[in-house]
Amino acid sequence: MKATVPLPVLVAVDGSEPSLRALDWAADEAVLRGLPLRLVYASLWERYEGTHLAADPDRPSEELVAEDIVETAARRARRRRPDVPVSTDVLAEEAEYALVRESRDAALLVTGSRGRSGLAEALLGSVSLTLAGHAHCPTVVVRGSHDNQTTTPLHRRIVVGVGGHGKQSPAVRFACEEARRRGANLDAVRAWRVPARETTDHPLMSPEAARLHEQEAVDVLDTALENVPGDIEVHRHTVEGPARSVLVAASHDADLLVVGARRRPRTFGLQLGRVAHGVLHHSACPVVVVPEPV
Repeated sequence: MKATVPLPVLVAVDGSEPSLRALDWAADEAVLRGLPLRLVYASLWERYEGTHLAADPDRPSEELVAEDIVETAARRARRRRPDVPVSTDVLAEEAEYALVRESRDAALLVTGSRGRSGLAEALLGSVSLTLAGHAHCPTVVVRGSHDNQTTTPLHRRIVVGVGGHGKQSPAVRFACEEARRRGANLDAVRAWRVPARETTDHPLMSPEAARLHEQEAVDVLDTALENVPGDIEVHRHTVEGPARSVLVAASHDADLLVVGARRRPRTFGLQLGRVAHGVLHHSACPVVVVPEPV
């Protein structure tokens, strides 16, 4: 019987400082999961940046630069985590297409939040959003000052945003697994608001409307968390306000923020809701976007 090869933690590298911090985070996560680490450079940006470093006229400069980037990154990963198997790939393709495809065979995809130059920074911001919206596995965008705290978390707190569908979601399950791996508490957050139409002019006076909507948020949390294993310490939070703002505020003393993104099969374009999009731009800690079927 052929042994099953474990899916790797896949990390996008481009030589920038943010991508190297993402590499460190990914190497630590690979240790926690007992998985191999795969480093991928996927880009056609060198031709646009005007880099001409090829010593061999038969090889394009991009290939030389890419090989140097992944070799340097692999050495860094092996120094940090000598016990993690490391493999590398250079793909001469646009990053968003290549990495979304490669995510089919990954347990987790990790990327930094920006790139090497002004042009690359804009492109990488776009790529990170594309990956979060289309990757086939959970995607981590490493943000904030918590980059090297995977195995020794500062706050021992995983935050998960709970949606309104009233059942345990892939995002909640992912957050539970991460909390267990890290020995962290799980903070489940459900934001709520009173709709504008339910003002003091409405037959339901505002205080009563607020009470009803807050209770609805409590019920949603209870349903979403009813199957959480008993060995995980869970804290429930219902907070009035826009979900994006509530979760960004929670990220300031968290080691990881987990949100779900509803996937619509065969739909073109960015598949991120306003909440996921907002926290990816403003979170103070790494963000995990977990695909959730519609």
